[in-house]
Amino acid sequence: MKYSFKNDYSEGCHPKILEALLNTNLVQQNGYGLDDYCQSATEKILKLTNSPNSAVHFVSGGTQANLILISAFLRPHESAISAATGHILTNETGAIEATGHKVHSVETSDGKLKPKHIQGVIDLHQNKPHQLKQKLVYISNSTEIGTNYFKEELINLSKFCKENNLYLMMDGARMGHALMAENNDLTLADIAKYTDAFYLGGTKNGALLGEAIVINNPALQEEFGFHIKQKGGMLAKGRLLGIQFDVLMTDNLYFDLAKHANSEAMKIKKTFVDKGFKFLSDTFSNQIFPILNQNKINQLSENFDFYTWRKIDSENSAIRLITSWATPESVTNEFCDAIKNLKN
Repeated sequence: MKYSFKNDYSEGCHPKILEALLNTNLVQQNGYGLDDYCQSATEKILKLTNSPNSAVHFVSGGTQANLILISAFLRPHESAISAATGHILTNETGAIEATGHKVHSVETSDGKLKPKHIQGVIDLHQNKPHQLKQKLVYISNSTEIGTNYFKEELINLSKFCKENNLYLMMDGARMGHALMAENNDLTLADIAKYTDAFYLGGTKNGALLGEAIVINNPALQEEFGFHIKQKGGMLAKGRLLGIQFDVLMTDNLYFDLAKHANSEAMKIKKTFVDKGFKFLSDTFSNQIFPILNQNKINQLSENFDFYTWRKIDSENSAIRLITSWATPESVTNEFCDAIKNLKN
């Protein structure tokens, strides 16, 4: 069987999570997230964010988190703004639009939104009340093309959003990888300070499933539980999510797992760089997008699985390679050797 670099959720979960699930299996707890494990995980997240007044909720996946957050925050005539590569545009089957909220798409070179991009959308929607009112800015960290936001960029976005009465929401499906990128200068405390809401992704960083939503804006916290329940996101056995995040937030595990994934990706990136290959985007997280001709893609595909991501021209395409918390160093080395041995 070929080793897959298609995603970072091909494996189950970190053994410490399995051990914790087994050890607590027969302990009776309250349901619907009111258990001791959810409470413990919440306390650890609030400590890491240095934001004691934030509200934490656990849901099963990223699409569900985006759907519940955006539909809860927006009134019927309000819309969201996203980079054209944003997950809510590219891979969620119109989930946001299905709740009645348009998502405005903005083309960016690096997958990141800047104030000028948002201003451009606002400028095109001045004929109110005949046009939608933009109310929420959606960003991802890391982005769908592996780039990550810097502190100055987030501060500028936050300032612009406040000045224009917009909510700033960060998709953190790969938050751990963004925070552990070697060029990163953001902390969780920074993210809590400069966003209205974000979430910590567990599904793509060692959990069986689950995302931890963190709502920082007090005005958006009230009655959020109703939205979770109405959208089918409130698990009776909420303990399953709480236990996982309690483990991930203990002894730096969440960040160590992301660091490993990034490290393996950077080994592969360096090998491509040393061979003179170009990239779709310059990334320092666990996603890389080297550009190869079809012959070389076919050679690598003989023993490894990955996605051909974007056609560059008639001869070349960018492939997407994603490493995970569980990627063995031995497999990384095998793949690097395959890159070194590519034939023209």
